[in-house]
Amino acid sequence: MVHGRKLAKETLLPSVLEHGDADTESEKPQLGERGVIRTEVNMQGPNSQNSSPDRNMLIGGEREGEEEEQEEEEEEEEEEDIKQEQLGGEDRVNSDDDYDTDLELRDQEDAYDPTGQTSYMEACEKLQVAPASNFLQQMKNSELSMMHRGLGPKGTEALAVPLVTNTSILRLNLRDNWMEGMGGAAIAEMLKENCYITEVDLSDNSLGDYGARAMAGMLKENSTLVNLNLSGNNFTDRSVEHLGSAIITNTKLQHLDLSHNSLGEHAGRILGDSLSENTGLRWLSLAWNCIRGRGAVMLANGLGMGRNPIQNAGCFGILKSVKDNPDSAMEALDFSDITVNQDFEDMYTALKENFPALTVIHGGRIDEPKDGCMKG
Repeated sequence: MVHGRKLAKETLLPSVLEHGDADTESEKPQLGERGVIRTEVNMQGPNSQNSSPDRNMLIGGEREGEEEEQEEEEEEEEEEDIKQEQLGGEDRVNSDDDYDTDLELRDQEDAYDPTGQTSYMEACEKLQVAPASNFLQQMKNSELSMMHRGLGPKGTEALAVPLVTNTSILRLNLRDNWMEGMGGAAIAEMLKENCYITEVDLSDNSLGDYGARAMAGMLKENSTLVNLNLSGNNFTDRSVEHLGSAIITNTKLQHLDLSHNSLGEHAGRILGDSLSENTGLRWLSLAWNCIRGRGAVMLANGLGMGRNPIQNAGCFGILKSVKDNPDSAMEALDFSDITVNQDFEDMYTALKENFPALTVIHGGRIDEPKDGCMKG
C-alpha cells in the first residue's frame, strides 16, 4: 500500500508540476481568462471522472489552445483592418467628400425652379386656394394673360410667389381679378424683386388707396417696368399723394394709365408738381377723373414749364382733354420750346370756338421756322 501510494504520488507529481507551470503561465496577460478555466475544473467533485489531474490538464490545455487560436484570429483581423485603413482610408475620405458634394448638387437642382411651379403649388396649399390651371399652362410664356379670373386677394398672393423668380414672363395682364389692396400689395412686392417684367396691367382690381401706396413703394425701387396700367382702381387724391413722389423718383416708367379713377383738383396739383420733375414719362392718361378746371390748370402748368419730353403727341392729348371737357375753365396752356404739327393747329382752331379765352403757346409748327411763330 505504501508502495502503491508512493507510486501514485510519483505518478501524480509530474501532473501537479505541469499544473504549477500552467499557473506560472497564467501570470501572463491571459491570467484572468485562464484563472476562470482553472476554477471551473477545480469545482468538480473528487469522485468525478473529470476531476483527475490528467483530465483537468487536458481540458485546460484544450481550452487554452482554443483561446490562443481565437486570440490569433482576432489579432490577424485587427492587423487586416489596420492595413485596409492605411490603404483605403484616403479613398474613403474622398468618396465621402464626393458624396456630400453630390448631395449638395442634388439639393441645388431640386431648388432651381425657373418658372416657380413648385413654389406656386406650395403657396396655394398654404393659402388654401385652388391652383389656377391657366397660370400653370402659361408659366413658360413671355406673356401671362389672366383677365377676369376672380383670383381675389389670396389667389393673387399665391400667384405673386412664383413670379418673384420667374424669368420667362415679360408682360403681365391681371385685369379684373378683384385683388383689392392686399392682392395689389403682393404684386407690388413681387415687382420689387422681379427684374424681367416690363409691362403690367392691373386695371379694374379695386386696389384703393392701400394698393396705390404699395404701387408707389414699388415704383421707387423697380427699374425695369416701362408700362403700368392702374385704370379703374378707385384711386382718390390720397392715392396720388403716394404716387406723386414715386413719379418724381422713377425715371424708367414711360406709360402710366390712371384713367377711370376718382382723382380731383388736389390730384391735378400734385401730379402737376410731380410731372414737372419727372424725366421718363412719355404717356399719361387721366381720362374719366374729376380733376376739373383748377386741377387741370395746375396739371397743365406742371407739364408746360417742366422737363417732360411730351412732344407734339403729348400737347395734342392735353388739348383734346380740354376739348372733351365742356366745363373746363382752362385759360392758358404753355408749350414753349415744343414744336407741334398741323393736327394740333386744327384742334386748337376748333377749340377756340367753344373756349375763346383759351391761350396756347408753343414753339411753332414743325414745318415752319421758329422765328415769330409763338401763337396765342
